[in-house]
Amino acid sequence: MTGFTFQNLCMIGVGALLLYLAIEKNFEPNLLLAMGFGTILANLPMSSALDQTVGGEVLEGALSLLFNAGVANELFPLLIFIAVGAMCDFTPLISNPRMFIFGLTAQVGIFLTMGVAILLGFDIKEAASIGIIGAADGPTAIYVANRFAQHLFAPISVAAYTYMAMVPLIQPPVIKLMTTKKERAMSMTYVERPVSRRTLILFPIAVTAAAGLIAPASVALIGFLMFGNLLRVSGVTDRLSQAAQNELANIVTILLGLAISRKMTGPEFANAKTLLIVGMGLFAFVFDTVGGVLSAKLLNIFLPEGSKVNPMIGAAGISAFPMASRVTQRLGQEANRGNFLLMHAVGANVAGQIGSVIAGGVLLAWLGG
Repeated sequence: MTGFTFQNLCMIGVGALLLYLAIEKNFEPNLLLAMGFGTILANLPMSSALDQTVGGEVLEGALSLLFNAGVANELFPLLIFIAVGAMCDFTPLISNPRMFIFGLTAQVGIFLTMGVAILLGFDIKEAASIGIIGAADGPTAIYVANRFAQHLFAPISVAAYTYMAMVPLIQPPVIKLMTTKKERAMSMTYVERPVSRRTLILFPIAVTAAAGLIAPASVALIGFLMFGNLLRVSGVTDRLSQAAQNELANIVTILLGLAISRKMTGPEFANAKTLLIVGMGLFAFVFDTVGGVLSAKLLNIFLPEGSKVNPMIGAAGISAFPMASRVTQRLGQEANRGNFLLMHAVGANVAGQIGSVIAGGVLLAWLGG
């Protein structure tokens, strides 16, 4: 970047906004703080953080180096998946396997948004990259967008992580619109079924194998996620599990946030198409929530009294872990003080983590990623 334009000034404002959301509002601060500060670095005049040509020689900038080393080759998102897998406890899901349903149905916003994007003139690979914002899973969104639409990488990444952080603001009004107070007050008995160590070890292996058969393109995504979980449950790699959850997650999150900001320059980000993509990302999140709630209501038609599901559990099937399950618990207690839905919601929430990765893999397989 050799000049300074009004677009660059706008992007410095965007960087400042991301810093405000991270520091004052505590919205996904671990990532948005690095993205916001990196955006300011990328848009300063003659910034050495980006590639510069001096005397006919191209000097690689620090942000460009990070992007090429960790995002262009998809390394950072995959390393993040190891950390996420190590953080996930699949015990509530294994104890109550029907929560898998919501991990799949709460991905409907991805495909509805794809259709809207195509109607608005985006090609099918661009539409898939925009729709995957609805996965509520930042690393999956980055992975798919990097394969299909690098020119849309910045707005997709920002929308994915910002909306993930805003789940506690986005989901409650949608859930309240889709449910009655009586439905939200519905209590569910949680019976903790013992899950053997052998089952916990076999689960990530089996899920990886099954996902690989359904969508081979998802093997890297689901494989790294499940490898992280295997570190957690194996019982012999506690030190590595803790390192994945802490040191690896922290370091890669910093590097990923800075690397993403490489694409947040004025000419690449500050345009009408960006606003359209951000708007469609919100559409995807809303209809993920709607799809999850409606699927729970549909399931209840076939379930006997005493085993029906609180419809809000379906909304927890999006991948934003653990924010979505906390939203369900909070709304349940607002309607009924004695309501305790957290463990059911966590089961649906971790199912959504698996479902979002499979959805991304299906798109990659379908469109030749």
